[in-house]
Amino acid sequence: MLSAVVGFLTGVLASMGLGGGFILVVWLTIFEDVGQRAAQGINLLFFLPIALVSLVFHLKNHLVNKKLVKKIALGGVLGAVIGTYGAQLIDNDLLRKLFALFLLAFGLRELFSRRKQDKSESHKSPRASSLQ
Repeated sequence: MLSAVVGFLTGVLASMGLGGGFILVVWLTIFEDVGQRAAQGINLLFFLPIALVSLVFHLKNHLVNKKLVKKIALGGVLGAVIGTYGAQLIDNDLLRKLFALFLLAFGLRELFSRRKQDKSESHKSPRASSLQ
């Protein structure tokens, strides 16, 4: 039952773009004793339907900057392919430690960074800033 609740909450967070995948991978590796690679694979499979539903809503509400997507899509796909192959070459324990370091660095950055952009964008409507 607890796993279903975690799945629901990570789905909600992922659909809002708030890092539900991080939480799911951490849950799977620590509390469900799933290996790092398997947890990443489960997370990716879990993410696909959530991403599709979220994308439909974001497109409907004009919250997708299509010009920016065109600029970064190829690099994202290439990075995913290289990252997938790279993860297969790294020992599972090392991969787990690298993931932990990434989470720590990301968390510290979010905790201590000051964003000037947030203040300026808070005065704009979401539709206006996404249509650029």
